Amino acid sequence: MSVLAVNNLTKRFGKFTALDGVNIEVNEGEIYGFIGPNGAGKSTTIRVLLGILKATQGNAKIFGQDAWSDAVEIHKHIAYVPGDVNLWPNLTGGEVIDLFVKLRGNNNKSRREELIQKYNLDPTKKCRTYSKGNRQKVALVAAFASDADLYILDEPTSGLDPLMEQIFQECVLDVKSKGKSVLLSSHVLSEVEKLCDRVGIIRQGKMIESGTLSELRHLTRVHMLVETKQTLTGLYELEGVHAIEEKDQAVSFQVDAEELDNVIKHVSAFGILKLESTPPTLEDLFMRHYEQKDESEVGGAS
Repeated sequence: MSVLAVNNLTKRFGKFTALDGVNIEVNEGEIYGFIGPNGAGKSTTIRVLLGILKATQGNAKIFGQDAWSDAVEIHKHIAYVPGDVNLWPNLTGGEVIDLFVKLRGNNNKSRREELIQKYNLDPTKKCRTYSKGNRQKVALVAAFASDADLYILDEPTSGLDPLMEQIFQECVLDVKSKGKSVLLSSHVLSEVEKLCDRVGIIRQGKMIESGTLSELRHLTRVHMLVETKQTLTGLYELEGVHAIEEKDQAVSFQVDAEELDNVIKHVSAFGILKLESTPPTLEDLFMRHYEQKDESEVGGAS
């Protein structure tokens, strides 16, 4: 069942189009990774979802309700963590957590305490004394101590150290195991790869690709390392082979997934002694997408 549905979402600020026909769907019990560089439109999309900005065209629905006109009702069932948390300077971290948790009508003290311990947060300190990382921890504890149905997380680990990032990932997988949904906006690609069921890539306000990681991997290259009995030749002439490097007795290169069969047939004729292949990462996908787009734009401008 769809928890969040964004259809043809467009947002203009004067003549500037920040979002141009964005489509996103997040299902129940799913973690959706929303990725793109800074300025791509991730935070603008999230502000529309939170009812802070009104869409110019298209619509955004959460739990089947309109994100703009039903914002008050929707907020009872969502938890939000921004990438730069601003807190009331004279309240303690614990008071802020209690305030947010009570707003959502939940008062699970043991869960609150467990999370404060996990994130190694001192809740007795005033918020004005907190570092960026500690402000982030307050927001994460408040979010995960709430019994929300949808978690909207916008660069939530910004300012956290690697150990705390690990705790965050455990919390996300925990809410997923309870059938909750998560929209995770991030540029930490390893985090998205570990956690997300599906991914959408946004660039200059447009969705340029979306799907499961396995669906997207056909767009990327497999990394190969090959050692052969006879000297391997003819790689440069093959379709879909890139970044060839000779390493001692071995050759490393990248292969477009659709050309893998032909390349293996070619290589095997030289007598394979060793063959290692590494599946493409989300980072490969991301970078290749951006290289292609930049090339096409340069080509189109000439």
